[in-house]
Amino acid sequence: MNAPVAPDAPTVDTHCPYCALQCGMGLRPTGVAAASRLEIVERTGFPVNRGALCGKGRTAPELLAPGVRLTGPLVRDAATGELVPATWDAALDRVADGLRSAGAEHGRDAVGVFGGGGLTNEKAYALGKFARVALGTSQIDYNGRFCMSSAAAAHGRAFGLDRGLPFPLADVAKTGCVILVGSNLAETMPPALRYLTELKENGGRLIVVDPRRTRTAEQADLHLAPRPGTDLALALGLLHLVVAEGRTDEEFIAERTSGWEEARAAAMAHWPEMVERITGIAVPQLREAVRLFCDADSSMVLTARGPEQQAKGTDTVGAWINLCLATGRAGRERSGYGCLTGQGNGQGGREHGQKADQLPGYRKLDDPAARRHVAEVWDVDPDSLPGPGRSAYELLDALGGDIRALLLMGSNPVVSAPRAAHIEERIRSLDFLAVADVVLSETAALADVVLPVAQWAEETGTTTNLEGRVLLRRRALDPPPGVRTDLEVIGGLAARLGREKGFPTDPEEVFDELRRASAGGPADYSGITYRRIAAEDGVFWPCPVRPEEGDHPGTPRLFLDRFATPDGRARFVPVTHRPAAEEPDDAYPVVLTTGRVLAQYQSGAQTRRVAELNAAEPGPFVQLHPRLAERLGIADGEPVAVVSRRGRAVAPARVSGAIRPDTVFMPFHWPGPGRANTLTNPALDPTSRMPEFKVCAVRVERVERAERAERAG
Repeated sequence: MNAPVAPDAPTVDTHCPYCALQCGMGLRPTGVAAASRLEIVERTGFPVNRGALCGKGRTAPELLAPGVRLTGPLVRDAATGELVPATWDAALDRVADGLRSAGAEHGRDAVGVFGGGGLTNEKAYALGKFARVALGTSQIDYNGRFCMSSAAAAHGRAFGLDRGLPFPLADVAKTGCVILVGSNLAETMPPALRYLTELKENGGRLIVVDPRRTRTAEQADLHLAPRPGTDLALALGLLHLVVAEGRTDEEFIAERTSGWEEARAAAMAHWPEMVERITGIAVPQLREAVRLFCDADSSMVLTARGPEQQAKGTDTVGAWINLCLATGRAGRERSGYGCLTGQGNGQGGREHGQKADQLPGYRKLDDPAARRHVAEVWDVDPDSLPGPGRSAYELLDALGGDIRALLLMGSNPVVSAPRAAHIEERIRSLDFLAVADVVLSETAALADVVLPVAQWAEETGTTTNLEGRVLLRRRALDPPPGVRTDLEVIGGLAARLGREKGFPTDPEEVFDELRRASAGGPADYSGITYRRIAAEDGVFWPCPVRPEEGDHPGTPRLFLDRFATPDGRARFVPVTHRPAAEEPDDAYPVVLTTGRVLAQYQSGAQTRRVAELNAAEPGPFVQLHPRLAERLGIADGEPVAVVSRRGRAVAPARVSGAIRPDTVFMPFHWPGPGRANTLTNPALDPTSRMPEFKVCAVRVERVERAERAERAG
């Protein structure tokens, strides 16, 4: 059990609970017992953020207040249909009975598990083990599938290994040119913007690719504003120009890559004038981008959700990787391709077993050797482990059909899933739903049992940031008496399902098991310990055990000597532009794209409960260009309806010249009438199974006076 914190406790070094920067911060408890609160203290020595925090990080302790978070289990009363308080034993018994009954009546795969990219490595590992050992189900995935799965697939396909950034974030400031594709760092990861500022101070150049002129795009030397869904054509057009202008690195291609001729032929089919017609970017801008990228001694391409959350996201990222490989901008210091991972533990969350097709250490679930290794660590028969299951959207879509019961941890798909109204219906159709969360999210409010779990400051555990740096979050406070950790929830359920051993609740014990399970795998954590993380400000994986050579130093920079493919060569993959799954037409003539804003985070389940953040960004909106607004007779601030083939959302208009006239933007943090994901298209990338959040066809309508009055009253 956690020891109590003394009133005069020293500052505890830990990390922010939000995005994948995992900014370092100090926490100093103030007060005594249940009145204890936390004061944020700058942690200037941590190299990623050097003390800087955004508003979300600064206000994170507000989520610990009893009036904000859950403080005891809730169960659905059969007579009234309301959620009412219950004891932990009663709540866990009911969850175990609900999961057991569904499996007994409909088969083990009738029980689903849905995790989250904010869970620590220990929780993600334990949840995957719980699904496959205690429940025996193949039906487990997590919301990280909605975040960076296309980049992960493309990274693995080209380099043989996926790690968000194959170099430390600090290298970004030292390169000669960065192409930033579909990322608004100034609002999504504000402390990281300093690296782009330092890049320019050092004489480097910044190219931003975004259909909106965001705060980040305003920092760019060159802003390319393509029509949403055309990033693949843009990357291919740039590679065409690289070849046509003789800017390829033939020595690097010959010595360190394979597949160039096929990729070259595919790119040459995308001539500049064709790319201009597809993307809306003028040929002189394309040529300028190539000049800036290739004239620099070193260059990087960094992608985020813009190009990745598409039904062709894997190929789109692959095209940007091809540009890096063709110019020799990979496998060298201060050069390469990287993905700016979004969620707090989005990197570690996809490495240790909560994905439908993976075992710990980034091992493949259908690999017999991987199954044998992990089964030995788990002390089970390899044949007892189920095979790969459904991806996240496909799992959610199967709820109430093949899947009758669901255990959900750390996710809020009622707000965050594409085609959200449909997913809400599927969740409501379940025979049984249990949710473990910090707050009563929109999804938790539909559950049969809600289990209140500890906050980041109330438990210890590791996360892996966007650089592949494994970090240690430390407990600074005890959770309230009615709150348990996720590991305690998993252990309690496993015991009730007949697995009294194998599910420890001490995070360091779980991490030590994770180290053994990951040993020898692509994401090898076996040489990382809590002691080393604390002493070294994090350790970069892969970091294997070297019993005869001393501690492995970790791997800040990947691929400098060889790529992680069998022959050590990076692989070009030939790709060709194709339209979005849903293009505009007469009925739906405008393109919708979605994203985040500075003061809110993901589904908003936590940030919408912080007064300061709500004051800065209180609700949804529709950003549209003045020409579109004038054509439709819409004034700034008026409510407008955005309609797709899947539903309708209503929010105030924000008329702005910072967006393309053929495009509208909505943030996705809110439920209710302004829920952006009511509109989004669940069309899936064939490789990554990523839904196409970033582009769908819509029409924009004025909200008539009578409808406004009805909504107001």
